[in-house]
Parts: sequence; C-alpha cells; structure tokens
Amino acid sequence: MVSNPLPALARRIAQKRWVMRTAPVVLRLERFVRRVSRGRYGVLDLAGLPSIEITVPGRKTGIARTTSLLYVPRGDDFLIVGSNWGSPKHPVWSANLRAAGTATARLEGEQFEVTVTEVTDMDRKRAWDLVVEFWPGYEMEYELSGGRTFRIFELRRS
Repeated sequence: MVSNPLPALARRIAQKRWVMRTAPVVLRLERFVRRVSRGRYGVLDLAGLPSIEITVPGRKTGIARTTSLLYVPRGDDFLIVGSNWGSPKHPVWSANLRAAGTATARLEGEQFEVTVTEVTDMDRKRAWDLVVEFWPGYEMEYELSGGRTFRIFELRRS
C-alpha cells in the first residue's frame, strides 16, 4: 500500500517563512475548492491534512461565520490553534469562539455540535508540544508573530 507523501511535504514546506506570505492566495483557493466540492473538500484535505470547518456566531454581530482550520487530533477531541499565519494579531474566529463556548463543526461531510474550551495553564504546555510535533510550522509562525501567545482551543463533540 502506497502512503500519501503530501502531508510530509506540506509539513516541510510550512516551515518556510515565505509560505506565510501566500496566505491570501491559499485562503482564496480554500474558498474556491470548498465551493466547487460543495463543502466536501478544502486545500488541507487535498494536501492530506486534517481539516475541520468551524461555524460560530460573531461576538458583535451574531452572524454565523465559517472558517476552515487545520486540526490536531487529541483522542476523540480536536485541537485548533489561532496562529493567524504568524500575524501579530489574533484571528477574529478565535475571539468569536472564545466568546461563544460552543460551535458547529463539519468534518468529512459530518456536521455536529462541539463544546469549546480554551486550553490554558499547565495543559497549554502539553497541548503546545503536541501541536508543534504535529505541525512544526507553528514554531516559525510564533516567531513571525513577535511572540504572541497563540490561543489553543479544544473542541469536544457535544
């Protein structure tokens, strides 16, 4: 059985600083792929990486917003990181998720509710080590952000 070489390649490429400058293109490509596949696939899926769509209401507007994110499996739960491509600012979705406490997730065509817990204190160090082991590019993104502490969330099926 031949394994997919794309996840390993994506992990190597994601550790290159120039990749962070491609964010606008990747995000447009993500929307396009999601639209033509009727939500079944995104860029991460095509690269063989775990992708989850999170829908959460805006904390100010209440309008539901959907974001596709890389996730790190932790048992039956999912860890997501607010790296924002190494930007010094937190991603808007992370503030919305923090305020909501629950969200709707879509994974491999299945939609379900999740409870959201921001990972803090002692568990944060263990979670950070796990996400960096899974996706080494987070270390570079951390440096690019100027040392901003990325928000890490655990999503658990309700």
